[in-house]
Amino acid sequence: MLDQKTIEIIKSTVPVLEKHGETITTRFYQLMFGNHPELLNIFNHANQKQGRQQKALAGTVYAAAMYIDNLEAILPVVKQIAHKHRSLGIKPEHYPIVGKHLLLAIKDVLGDAATDEIINAWAEAYNVIADAFISVEAEMYDEATQQAGGWDGFRGFIVDRKVVESDVITSFYLKPEDHNGIASFIPGQYLSIKLEIEGEEFTHIRQYSLSDAPGKDYYRISVKREAGTPNPDGMVSNYLHDGVNEGDILKVSAPAGDFVLNTEKNTPLVLLSGGVGLTPMISMLKTVVDIQPGRNVTFIHAAANSNVHALRDEVEELAALEHVKSFVFYDSPTEEDRMNNRFDVEGYITREWLKDKVSIEEADFYFCGPVPFMKAMNRSLKELGVKEGRIHFEFFGPKGNLEE
Repeated sequence: MLDQKTIEIIKSTVPVLEKHGETITTRFYQLMFGNHPELLNIFNHANQKQGRQQKALAGTVYAAAMYIDNLEAILPVVKQIAHKHRSLGIKPEHYPIVGKHLLLAIKDVLGDAATDEIINAWAEAYNVIADAFISVEAEMYDEATQQAGGWDGFRGFIVDRKVVESDVITSFYLKPEDHNGIASFIPGQYLSIKLEIEGEEFTHIRQYSLSDAPGKDYYRISVKREAGTPNPDGMVSNYLHDGVNEGDILKVSAPAGDFVLNTEKNTPLVLLSGGVGLTPMISMLKTVVDIQPGRNVTFIHAAANSNVHALRDEVEELAALEHVKSFVFYDSPTEEDRMNNRFDVEGYITREWLKDKVSIEEADFYFCGPVPFMKAMNRSLKELGVKEGRIHFEFFGPKGNLEE
């Protein structure tokens, strides 16, 4: 426990962290990777290059300082990050390295303003925060290992099938190399895939949502090809599309993630997706049909056109059921799309459309897609009076802020 004086000192740094947080976290990563380049085998290089990880960490440090006297308040954030850490293989021995370089970065950026008193207080606070993460992650490691079909670290999976779903999305069906059982998962969760790409000094790890229902003898991920290899996001997705073939072995960590479907509720369910954001939504849709056959579901997907619309046949098959509705939005439909009535609405999903077509007052909403899409959905739902507890969303990548 922290004493009151330490808490007051940490709280006094909140305005400074609000102003200089990203500068501090940027410097932190520079220092840490300079001294420990081996950690680049764990961290997402694309998120580093694009500044997303720095921004996310700054937000976490700011929240920790704000709630240093009530860390329970940020437990949901801790759990979300802990899921990612477990899937990446972050271990207790990594935390002292992070703490050391975070303090060095604070001192480096703030200079004389970072007095010994402030640095010592943050050292104490960091140890308390690190212990909280380590404790939560220890439970997650135990659960991942001890569950039926579970495992620790990365396990070999054979690419049993590789299926082109659209011009930009390909599915990979993964079966365990050892032919033993595989862990179940909750719809909405993801796998971490570790890749060694020829010519790359460090390994690359990426998370991909599971795009099928649990209970199969395989996992399925559906990966969007990110345009252009100069784009750091594109290196891994292009490698999966072009360099990984049926029969190849991928290193996979056990399913993780806290964006999950609540099957304890029987409220109407609205699943909103943009682009490749449909992957966790498909898993949720299939699961509800399997285990909650009477639950009303509305599946709403937005894409440019049919050329990039993946897995549509699977949704259409389920939409034939009485309690499942499906709507497709294309913002750039082709002439063939128009001639063959391949979509329901031209344009974007709007607040007015949702108000007219969806039972707003009762439903639980889950959405995933590009950040602009998610900001629009979040804003529309809140303007329609949907309470926060019925709004659920997933970011691809570090946690962001939909209120910006």
